[in-house]
Amino acid sequence: MCYIDIVISKTKKQKLIKEVAIHDKDTGSPEVQISILTTRIEELARHLKIHAKDNHSRRGLLAMVADRQAHMKYLEKINPKRASSLQKKLGLKKK
Repeated sequence: MCYIDIVISKTKKQKLIKEVAIHDKDTGSPEVQISILTTRIEELARHLKIHAKDNHSRRGLLAMVADRQAHMKYLEKINPKRASSLQKKLGLKKK
């Protein structure tokens, strides 16, 4: 088995960016990165439900979750209000 890289379609990614972007040309803010990571995590989790023994993809999933957690921690540090509104938008639980 090999690692499956979950790629989001261009239109879906643009829609995600439009929903959480701070300004018109925003592609790198923590909100955008977290929303893209969340979508990729959901897609990979769906893949792992079908292919339970795909440990390479599971490792990638854990790396993405850790990356998203680091972005959330940074966002909470710089602006807790934006972080809580993003968590509500994406349906993420706060630890």
